[in-house]
Amino acid sequence: MNSQIDPRNVIITGVGGQGNVLASQMMGQALVQEGLVVTIGETYGASQRGGSVMSHLRISQSEQWSPLIPEGQAHLVVGLEPLEALRVMARYGNPQVLTLTNDRPILPLDVIAGSADYPELDEILAKLAHFSQKVWTVGATEIALEMGNPIFSNMVMLGAISTLELDWFPLRADEFKEVLQLLLPAKAIEQNLEAFRRGQGAVNEL
Repeated sequence: MNSQIDPRNVIITGVGGQGNVLASQMMGQALVQEGLVVTIGETYGASQRGGSVMSHLRISQSEQWSPLIPEGQAHLVVGLEPLEALRVMARYGNPQVLTLTNDRPILPLDVIAGSADYPELDEILAKLAHFSQKVWTVGATEIALEMGNPIFSNMVMLGAISTLELDWFPLRADEFKEVLQLLLPAKAIEQNLEAFRRGQGAVNEL
């Protein structure tokens, strides 16, 4: 990808209750501390837990951009939920987009009630691979459950992002603790930092 492209556009997508908005705030703060200009916009589906939530981050060397990414112009899609990642791809994807997704589905209420079907994970991942330049997966929910709380999956995903070695995306572990100290109560820092570190060792490329 051309390192001169500005802004870089990142979408974090998931469902309510996954900590999507906090993840975008932390990512934005980390990048601002690196001297970048970051604009964040949020869009929501149904407001209750389980509705779609999407965060737009526009990352620039020097300029403030409008908060919402134009269609077809995402550079990185981060899916806290795999089907949500695929939905984003349909609107914001392009041949150069990169995708990082959690590998654990969250079934919508209509699927649970039997009135709709949820695609097989392999089918979702195959479609993401077809529409993306590169796809990585992370067992973020599994790691979070091992830690005792599924909400840590957002921190696992941030840790995974930090290992992608994108020259335009300097999200690194040594600066991330400072971000946690700014945005979280002291008692929550160590567990969230542990989730971040576990995410760094859990990335799989398709």
